[in-house]
Amino acid sequence: MSGFFSQKYKELVPYVPGEQPQGRSYIKLNTNESPFPPSPRAVAAAAEAAKKLQLYSDPEMRLLKKKLSEVYGVPENAIFVCNGSDEVLNFAFMAFCDQGAVFPDVTYGFYEVFAQLNGVKYRKIPLKSDFTVDPADYTGTNETAFLANPNAPTGVFLPVKEIEKILSSNERRLVVVDEAYIDFGGESCLPLIKKYCNLLVTRTFSKSRSMAGARLGYAFASPALIADLETVKYSTNPYNVNAMTAAAGIGALEDGDYTEKNCLTIASNRAFAAEELEKLSFTVLPSRANFLFARHATVGGEELYLRLKEKGILVRHFGAERIKDFLRITVGSKEEMRALTEALKEILK
Repeated sequence: MSGFFSQKYKELVPYVPGEQPQGRSYIKLNTNESPFPPSPRAVAAAAEAAKKLQLYSDPEMRLLKKKLSEVYGVPENAIFVCNGSDEVLNFAFMAFCDQGAVFPDVTYGFYEVFAQLNGVKYRKIPLKSDFTVDPADYTGTNETAFLANPNAPTGVFLPVKEIEKILSSNERRLVVVDEAYIDFGGESCLPLIKKYCNLLVTRTFSKSRSMAGARLGYAFASPALIADLETVKYSTNPYNVNAMTAAAGIGALEDGDYTEKNCLTIASNRAFAAEELEKLSFTVLPSRANFLFARHATVGGEELYLRLKEKGILVRHFGAERIKDFLRITVGSKEEMRALTEALKEILK
């Protein structure tokens, strides 16, 4: 830390992203990336947009919002576009947390970082013993609630009817539902934005649309909430989404069949991998995401992570006490899942 670093950030613990190795070639099952390339339409649209990179991108993202409106049946003034869903989450902590924030103890690690970064008081509510959210824990709160659904890193899904209980219990309190993994088998809360003005739904192109490297996120909410987010954006960086990424997003949206096919394949591979892991004495949490959260009966998570890395397979391990024996395993191709289970068989002999 330099002598110039602000004291208000001296206790800040930054988010630790998954490894992105540049040397050795690994089977990467650690950052929930898609095993499929982006849609050819997305690639072609980005290449076309690259011909005009001397111009600023449209700060209003009109064409992208128009396409999102068509695909999801939501008015354009109820849509926010941003540089990855992490940005809209950060903006939400900036804009909507005067009463503090609340989220599960085991969830996406950036929530705590964003709270610290923005000086927001926050509480973490323990998940139940089966790693599910108890809606009753959130019905009596005034803080802005952040709920990843399906949750990360567990993959566990909270039914929409349970989220609606939280929304209806206090309509003066905002609920942010992070649906980064919703396309892999969960039911979206999106229809509820027509009923509840205290709901913000965030999404990303990173997972189901194979665009993690493009950094494109979006959100749905009442026009008033979207206007608040636009105020923060225009006070931060009006050109927060580049022209190539915006064009690729439109291309991906125009190729819905490609996205759906990939999601179905990943769901099938997820079921295959879960069954194989259970044969090897793993406990696997029920996942609606493109990853599995698994714990072996006798071998610790860190040891398995290190042994797999030696064999050229990267998975994600978290050191927090409650989940230190778990591995978060991205669902890749069927071949990658077979390679994982074969490596584990050798390790566990």
